[in-house]
Amino acid sequence: METSVVRQRVREAIERAGRPADDVRGRRRVQMDEATRQYELFLERIAVPLFKQIANVLVTEGHSFKVFTPGGSVRLMAERGGEDYIEVMLDTKGAAPKLLGRVSHSRGGDITQAELVLNATADISALTEDDVLGYVLSELEAFV
Repeated sequence: METSVVRQRVREAIERAGRPADDVRGRRRVQMDEATRQYELFLERIAVPLFKQIANVLVTEGHSFKVFTPGGSVRLMAERGGEDYIEVMLDTKGAAPKLLGRVSHSRGGDITQAELVLNATADISALTEDDVLGYVLSELEAFV
């Protein structure tokens, strides 16, 4: 086979292979932008107000907790230790964006951390206050 024919066919294959990658990157970028927008609304309307309500109830019940919003997440942190917290954050590192619940608990110098994906679909706006409250309450037992 002529080298020029092989070269032409290889170039065509490279061009075809490059197009889907560009399409995938474009779709991923759009998906991440939409997830980020939904997450910001979720934080503003659901997560931050709910975490503040939970912290207020905990304080009235004699448990010192504060709410922080570091780097686009919301964190309910025990005042007794900086390693004791329940947090909700957006993870955009994987193939699809996901909302993570993260817990860190220290006891006797040992720190235990766990993560849980909170959204079953890519639609972050489908999460409700009840979903978030259920998650926080299930993890809160270890702190009180």
